[in-house]
Amino acid sequence: PHTGRLALYLLGLRATCPPPHPHRSLVTWLKYYLEEDWTGSRRHGHPLTSYYQYGLGVLALCVHHKRVREEVIRRLLTAQHHGKLGHGGNAVDTEAVVALAFTCLEQRKLVETELAAELRAATHRASRSMAEAQGPDGVIGNIYSTPWALQVFLATGTCQTEPEFSQAMAALLENLEAFGTAATMAQVLPVLHGHSYLDIASMHCQEEPDTLTPLDMEPLPEVPGNKTVQLVVECPLPWCYELRLYDRPVLVPASASLLDVLQAAAALEPHDFKFHTQDTPQGPFLTQVLGLEARQEKRNYWQLLTAPDTPLQMGIADYRPQDGETLILRLSEW
Repeated sequence: PHTGRLALYLLGLRATCPPPHPHRSLVTWLKYYLEEDWTGSRRHGHPLTSYYQYGLGVLALCVHHKRVREEVIRRLLTAQHHGKLGHGGNAVDTEAVVALAFTCLEQRKLVETELAAELRAATHRASRSMAEAQGPDGVIGNIYSTPWALQVFLATGTCQTEPEFSQAMAALLENLEAFGTAATMAQVLPVLHGHSYLDIASMHCQEEPDTLTPLDMEPLPEVPGNKTVQLVVECPLPWCYELRLYDRPVLVPASASLLDVLQAAAALEPHDFKFHTQDTPQGPFLTQVLGLEARQEKRNYWQLLTAPDTPLQMGIADYRPQDGETLILRLSEW
């Protein structure tokens, strides 16, 4: 199910003040996707997509003033209660999306009083959990989950009382260059203006001026010369008996991204190095390396690191390694 993508589209559509009711069928489709998504829980114990996308779906329906069945809401409450929202050691983005959905349902009075109290308590727990997840650099989780956490502080009105808010905002302002795709910009722009996605629900569209104009994006300047990047592929137990499957230097242009490095390695040794990606709203996502596929049902993914053990904060199309840097693609469990 395209739960997350459709939810993001409906949030964006509502924010652009569309003509009345042209998107009614899309809302119906989103309700359908939420039910289809949940069929995965019978086999895997979690939605076919993820709790992140499932929470986005509930949030989008709420922003469009649509009631959600109590059973759907309780699925998220139960997952939060049992600590099932996280993956890869970082649950901040999922916790935040779910907390925004809970806050929306409570504030829009789309649930009964007793359930509203449960949602309020769950949101408070999530808010404290995110505050505790803040690192010494001010980042909450990672740089991409930080705007989500800040949206929760804004939506719940705790931004004035949480010292973590100002520290996270300072970290965000120092790392704005990381938000280079439409999807990541959409997460950070509301926060920079002191808003959350919940504010979309109360917009007065007749008062919104039509000020949107196309933006001509200038290409990144070419950097002369070349660089060498050491590319390593690791596959630990239980998936492989040998940890290091690939370890070669790759020569690429000085301005090359990690995606360019992978493409250069595949072109240089087409029989030894192969990879596949999947297009997502955040850009290409690495799904297969050397024939080893990361699969949701196996709860694994390709983690991107710079040696010796630092996770990358950008996707493969956005990260531009330095000359002499060692990049590790590691099959990891979430």
